[in-house]
Amino acid sequence: MPPDSPNDQPDLQKLSDAVLFQALTARDSSALTMLYDRYANLVYGLALKILKDAQAAEDLTQEVFLALWRQPNYNPARGSFSSFLVTMTRSRAIDKLRSRGANLKFLDRWSQQMSSQPLTNNPFEQVSIEERSQKVRSALTQIPENQRQVLAMAYYEGLSQTEIAQRLETPLGTVKTRARQGLINLKKILQDWIN
Repeated sequence: MPPDSPNDQPDLQKLSDAVLFQALTARDSSALTMLYDRYANLVYGLALKILKDAQAAEDLTQEVFLALWRQPNYNPARGSFSSFLVTMTRSRAIDKLRSRGANLKFLDRWSQQMSSQPLTNNPFEQVSIEERSQKVRSALTQIPENQRQVLAMAYYEGLSQTEIAQRLETPLGTVKTRARQGLINLKKILQDWIN
């Protein structure tokens, strides 16, 4: 068909961000695809620069565009669409860093409590150590198997995430995601006990 046929749809690549965003708010998925094609590299690049983790940057890129689809709240009067995406990405990336830091602090406190207890013949201390070990083992049974497996290999066997990925024949990014989600779940389960 010739390009100037009356049946042709408008070329989405030539539409402005504002027009595409209007189509997005009308639930036109092709508008989301076009905005993704146009700005995914920008979002990913910024996320990678902040998070310093390719898998986390990929995840965040997907989250940003999914959030845009679920709640299209861009206001053209407040600036360009690219500025809106940069602000949104930066904010979410910083939230992830804070969450990651909180998870690491939780894990540090947990491992310090577990390792700071000297082995003793005192029966009361032995009971306390056993009680804590039991709480952790119980909490581990409450998280999904794939997360439990990664955490157990890391903390009981001392394997790095790369070694875990090799042993499980699983992509490193998947192992990192499972470890991160497992720690978040453990933190929720043990929150009252660890503080």
